[in-house]
Amino acid sequence: MIDVRGTDVRLRSLRPADLKVYTQVYTSAVLTRYLGVDRMDEDRARATFLAGLRSDRRITLAITEPDDEAVHGLIGLLLEDYGSNAMITGLVLLPGSPIQGRGAQAGRLLIEYAFAHLGIHRIWACHRHDQPLMERIMLDAGLRPEATLRQLFRTQGRWHDVTTYAALSHEWDLVYAP
Repeated sequence: MIDVRGTDVRLRSLRPADLKVYTQVYTSAVLTRYLGVDRMDEDRARATFLAGLRSDRRITLAITEPDDEAVHGLIGLLLEDYGSNAMITGLVLLPGSPIQGRGAQAGRLLIEYAFAHLGIHRIWACHRHDQPLMERIMLDAGLRPEATLRQLFRTQGRWHDVTTYAALSHEWDLVYAP
């Protein structure tokens, strides 16, 4: 079980009781607008949630306040099958939540966890090219810009370009060592 605490947010493993929030996110046209997956119906969201609880390679974490169990967002980490790489996926903070504006802190906690506890060498993330607000979140999380990947994924009936960012463990240790 993962449980990582920061100043303003906490990341913890999803539990069966978190299905309601997960479904709220992935069935919402608004909350999935910029994600790399299309909005799901409730059955698909439930099936994806349950599969995620059993997966060792696809980790989805609840974002909460440091001393509370209520889920205010989600963030994921996909451990790639080759090398020692992982991709940050699906950062979503619920509108009006008390942790609004803390996405970068959640990302930084996940990066630190992956480097320190999973032995990951390289972590990367991306955002849709038409979602420029994510640039500041990526940079504040400690990721460095890399490239634009053209038409990487298709959602909402359209292909989307994405901007990629990455962090390397040995560079992270030099900049963010405690």
